[in-house]
Amino acid sequence: MIEPRFADRFSDLFGRAPQVLASAPGRVNLIGEHTDYNGGFVLPAAIPQRTHVALAGRSDRKVQCASLQMDSAIVEFHLGEETRAGTWTDFVGGVTQALAGAGFGIAGFDVAVDSEVPIGSGLSSSAALEVALLRALREHFQLAIDDVAIARLGQRAENGLVGAPVGIMDQMAASLASEGTALFLDTRTVAFERVALPVDVEVVVIDSGIRHRHSAGEYRTRRAECERGAELLGVPQLRDLPENELSRADGLPDVLRRRVRHIVTENARVLLALAAIRGGDGVRLGALMDASHLSMRDDFEISIPEIDRLVELARAEPGVLGARLTGGGFGGAIVVLGRPGAAARFPVIAEAYHREIGQTATLLLPRGLS
Repeated sequence: MIEPRFADRFSDLFGRAPQVLASAPGRVNLIGEHTDYNGGFVLPAAIPQRTHVALAGRSDRKVQCASLQMDSAIVEFHLGEETRAGTWTDFVGGVTQALAGAGFGIAGFDVAVDSEVPIGSGLSSSAALEVALLRALREHFQLAIDDVAIARLGQRAENGLVGAPVGIMDQMAASLASEGTALFLDTRTVAFERVALPVDVEVVVIDSGIRHRHSAGEYRTRRAECERGAELLGVPQLRDLPENELSRADGLPDVLRRRVRHIVTENARVLLALAAIRGGDGVRLGALMDASHLSMRDDFEISIPEIDRLVELARAEPGVLGARLTGGGFGGAIVVLGRPGAAARFPVIAEAYHREIGQTATLLLPRGLS
């Protein structure tokens, strides 16, 4: 178990035992990419890899934080004086700033972070950190916030001090998703439902080994393009454009037309995927994942050739029903849907990928098979 070892590392860093241990999972998005900030639908699931937080309160307003992934160097700031540093500690400061903005008073604390979620993999390491920290603070300071409020505060932290214009999917998944189920989420209303995955399919997650390329700037650009498309079409958000009225986008500049087409058709695919899951139709779900990847590649332009090739290699294997890029894009991981045992083909995929691309792929789910 990670907790005793982690507690010992906290004691080594801060000279005392932690008072609270908390964690949150990373997530894989089965389908519904970039739809969340357009008010649309998403279908993520939790992964086994988690971010762990150990915390102890202080009597002053100082926050001391350390990450086992960042050489365990202790960084400090004072509550109410959070400033953007451009490092992982912005997520901690973003959380404390978001809590203050929501009217929650807390004292200082020492916190250590240990994460199993690969950074830059498109599996929401940032949201896992935000939610794990908020869970620890909720417990220690007896904060009256439920799991949805935790997700909202995590998003506020990232939109605020961190400066990333993300939607709420990642934080909702880290806060509410569970392994073995998909979390169907309406990001406008934050209504959600946990839906059991069909028993005759296996979800496989493969890290490409390529970290996000310019993802923050490109992410911001895609969001601005979507907002401009909605403005020109006279709808509040692209979620409000029905698929049967997609021809209205034909008069837009080509880039905006394709961005709009991705969002509108991706929203429709999420609803079809939900129906496929409920009906136990893995073949249909896989086909929708394939279509989603093509849309991300051609219309939303968030894939890269290396990811496309990894998807192709996975898709060519026996028992694989569908494969797609997952996460914000420009690198990261892919999610593969297959028949039970499909993950056993990972060494074949990884070998071909390394031979052709020169990168090392890592099997993240199912865990322990690589």
